[in-house]
Amino acid sequence: MSVKIIIPTPLRLYTDQKESFKVQANSVGESLTGLTDTYPELRRHLYNEDGKLRSFINIYLNDDDIRYLDREKTPVKQGDIITIVPSIAGGTPSVPVEQRNSLSNEEIRRYSRHLIMPEVGMNGQRKLKTSSVLMIGAGGLGSPAGLYLTAAGVGRIGIVDFDTVDESNLQRQVLYTTDQVGKPKLEMARERLHGLNPHVQIDTYQTHLSSENALDIFTGYNLVVDGTDNFQTRYLVNDACVIKGIPNVYGSIFRFEGQASVFGLDDGPCYRCLYPEPPPPGLVPSCAEGGVFGVLPGIVGSIQANEAIKLLTGIGNPLKGRLLLFDALKMTFRELKLRKNPDCPVCGDSPAQKELIDYEQFCGIDTSWSQYKRDAEYEIEVEELKTLLNNGNKPVIIDVREKNEYDIANLGGRLIPLQELPRHLDELDSSREIIVHCKMGGRSQQAVELLKSAGFRKIRNLVGGIDRWAEKIDTSMPRY
Repeated sequence: MSVKIIIPTPLRLYTDQKESFKVQANSVGESLTGLTDTYPELRRHLYNEDGKLRSFINIYLNDDDIRYLDREKTPVKQGDIITIVPSIAGGTPSVPVEQRNSLSNEEIRRYSRHLIMPEVGMNGQRKLKTSSVLMIGAGGLGSPAGLYLTAAGVGRIGIVDFDTVDESNLQRQVLYTTDQVGKPKLEMARERLHGLNPHVQIDTYQTHLSSENALDIFTGYNLVVDGTDNFQTRYLVNDACVIKGIPNVYGSIFRFEGQASVFGLDDGPCYRCLYPEPPPPGLVPSCAEGGVFGVLPGIVGSIQANEAIKLLTGIGNPLKGRLLLFDALKMTFRELKLRKNPDCPVCGDSPAQKELIDYEQFCGIDTSWSQYKRDAEYEIEVEELKTLLNNGNKPVIIDVREKNEYDIANLGGRLIPLQELPRHLDELDSSREIIVHCKMGGRSQQAVELLKSAGFRKIRNLVGGIDRWAEKIDTSMPRY
């Protein structure tokens, strides 16, 4: 019979911090024997010199007190749960000297608030010291996650990123400072994290994560913290984690809302079980277009660090099979149950995909020059628009951003937010030349497609949007 034994907190020091143990047995006595055979150090805490259960140890079978029964011979059946309940005086279990010596005196002082917690203790801190975490991205989510994982004493942290620090990052990416704008994020992150905890090894990968290098980079890490901001990399991280058998600590943010979960654990789901396919390109705006509340990545990234530390130390209940939703405006958390999809192409019963694929094509992103050429007649560069305006031409300029963006900077065009555009089509003159723009070109491209489907032909999308205009034409215009 398969029986589950619940391990109490004071005794987890001797079970590698495991909260439960499954064993094949026919009685309570056999179950406990299986437990102590696996963890011999536990035996002297449960049994006295005569081989009898100690008087301060109570055993419950499915929440029933069996102290007045022959606990050793009490039969068990499939799925039964045995709970060990020792008397607790509120103290902390003593730690053998040989275990204390595995951390230096300086490390013991540094991690003392961990060490006095029975749930972590010396065993847990040693696990952190010998563990390795790979962070994908050193931005909004990677900043708090990296800081807390470093502070916690994770022995090795790898970071994948290829970006430089931008002024717009400073509102939420707390790893960086104003004087670091324009410098490589990886160099600045390594300097900051090493300054926080010199006992942690920081490895950096200045590269764009791809199907060609992901499996090599993931090799040797215990888990991955996903701080990506695009779908192609998110699916790539998920699939690489499943293939390598590495837990994937997931987080995502947008405006005031965040999500977190842990994928790839045992029989738990993966990201593809939650979202089998990405949304069509442009349907979900990026944080650069939709914005993100500054403290939101701090909250979600800290949750990711929390889950990573729990997994590495073997404590608590991970977010396996659970999707945590956070709303910063309402200040609410919701939890949704997730189930593993037996037909999942990556982690299902008969996975069809056993290697990494072209994720840009999977997410519908066509980077080929031919695709650009097909749309060229419906596009206009900022320099060409500037020439048109200087020559006295007066095209209709439609700004499809939101009003709050328009208030930051605008070209003086008519503001019609993208979601409202279908209701205003009959107000537009199809005989006139229409230039559509947004912040960077994504939303305006959708607007152009909508106008084309409505019969408009003299329409063009401003490539790079108002951001490129501010960069190339009017440098006095604020960029956001």
